[in-house]
Formats: sequence, C-alpha cells, structure tokens
Amino acid sequence: MTRIALFQSTTGIDPKSNSRALAQAIEQAAAGGAEMLFTPEMSGLLDRDSGRAAKNLKAEEQDEVLASCREAAARHRIWLHIGSLAVLVDDGKVANRGFVIDREGEVRATYDKLHLFDVDLPTGESWRESNVYSAGKGVVLVNGTPVGKLGLTICYDLRFPGLFARLAESDADVIAVPAAFTVPTGKAHWHVLLRARAIEAGLFVVAAAQVGHHEDGRNTFGHSLVVDPWGEILLDMAEESGVAFADIDLKRISDVRSRIPALNHRRPIPDAVTL
Repeated sequence: MTRIALFQSTTGIDPKSNSRALAQAIEQAAAGGAEMLFTPEMSGLLDRDSGRAAKNLKAEEQDEVLASCREAAARHRIWLHIGSLAVLVDDGKVANRGFVIDREGEVRATYDKLHLFDVDLPTGESWRESNVYSAGKGVVLVNGTPVGKLGLTICYDLRFPGLFARLAESDADVIAVPAAFTVPTGKAHWHVLLRARAIEAGLFVVAAAQVGHHEDGRNTFGHSLVVDPWGEILLDMAEESGVAFADIDLKRISDVRSRIPALNHRRPIPDAVTL
C-alpha cells in the first residue's frame, strides 16, 4: 500500500504566493506520511491576462516556483509531481510543462501538454491555448516512482483515450491528470471521463485539480480524484482547497485485469469502410 497526497489549490496571479502555498502543501503531505504529492495544472501561475502573465513567465532554468518546489521536496524527502508550470520555450511561446521530482529534489522527467484547448463556450468564455502555448510532442512515462510506472498527461489530454491507451500499453501503473477544468465542463464530464480512462486502461488515475474563484476571474471545478482500476473513486476532494490523502494498492491492477483482460484482447483497428 502506498500513501499519496493531492493538493487542490486556487492558484493566483502572484508566483511568490503560489510558491509559498506549494511549499506548505509539500510539508503537509510529508507530515501526513505521503510518499508522493500531486499538484494541479498551472500550479505556479494562473492568469488569463496575457500581458500581466508575461511579466512572470521564465524559462525552466530560471523558474523560481520550480526551484522552491525542488528544495522543499528534498528537505521533506518526498516525491513530487508538479502538475504543470508555464515556462518559456525557444519558439517564443510557452510550454504547459509537468515535472516529476524525486526526494533528492532532482527533476526526473518533464512532459509538455500534447492537446491544446481552443473553444468558445456557450457561457461566453473563450479559450485559445494555441495562441500562447506550444504543444508537446512526446508520450512520457517515469520509472521508479513510489507509485510504480507513472504516465503523464495534462487536463485536456483527458479527452483523448488513445493517449491513455498508449500509456497503458507501455505498462503504466498510474496516470496523472492534473487539471484546471472549467465549472460547466467539470460538472458534465470530469467524473465520467476520469472513471472511464481508469477502467479502459485498467490502472489508477490521480487527478489533482484547481478549485474555486481565482484572482484572474475564472472559476474552476475542483473535485480532485483518485480512481482505481475498477473505476471506484478512492478520493474526491469536492470543492475544498488543501491537501488530502489516499492509499493505493498496485496489486489491484492485476486483480482487475485478470477479471477483464481487455488490454490483452486489443487488435489493430482496420480502416472504416463506407457502404
């Protein structure tokens, strides 16, 4: 049995304040006996005002939030998955980049969000991630974490089951889905999609999420979840910010897959024929 922690945050527009909140969460997670802490998408800065946000964006090597989190992980001897930070990249755009940090404070892996969210919602909200962000190009798994082989995704990736299938076929034990879901889409799809991805892949899904009303005016859904391979919800943080814990047993994966060995039955899908 492995104890993990999730940080459900209401990240704001000041990286220094967000960094302090992350350091406190890391300390709380370690004190609660967690071997690994998972944080949401955009843990270091959440600001829809692109001009204001640009003043706080830095390359990975200069990112103060990342440096602070690495120091805190090493000090408290805990693994950390920063769901993502916004970091400047060479093409002049920004990467929505997740980080896996070990208990020595070393970055073991990074992952850039593959799928970008461009949409006009009926509520009047408009999102154009592709205007700012550069899409990732690779599928990433991390060996040797406290939760076994960890597959990385970010938020909108949740809607693309092919990515989760690829991670499952690569022997992932847990897939992380850090997010900042809007309230309308969260109410409609968050629980059902996360449970479906866990069931389809036959593994654990850990989804740390943003919650509440943010300084930049947006509202996020919350409900950070831990879902087991059978689709059972082991943790739902509802709309409360803070740190919560879940215990996961990786033996549950083989138990579920022995009952429904769908991964063993996958076949190449032929081209569709229109009759």
